Amino acid sequence: MRKRKTPYGLFESRAKVAKALAHPSRLMILDALEEAPHCVCELTELVGADQSTVSKHLSVLKSAGLIQGRREGSLVWYSLSVSCLKGFWNCIDGVLKNDVDVRRQALKK
Repeated sequence: MRKRKTPYGLFESRAKVAKALAHPSRLMILDALEEAPHCVCELTELVGADQSTVSKHLSVLKSAGLIQGRREGSLVWYSLSVSCLKGFWNCIDGVLKNDVDVRRQALKK
């Protein structure tokens, strides 16, 4: 077995980002933020949860480095702080499609 070249801390940081992505509501929020910045009140309506729940989701995403907030008066407008999510979604969708194709082939046997 070869010795690990990548520091363990990098894997911990990656896990933090992966955990932030591991909730459907947070994925919905990220999807919306790809199109334009939104305030908590707009995201609350989109997700269909109360404001405190959406605020907690936003905190997780912000802590993971995926979003940023900008205060304007009494509102905070959230936007993406990364531009790579489109490729990530394409990869995830490819995994899902491949899984469906594999299952479909297995059913034909």
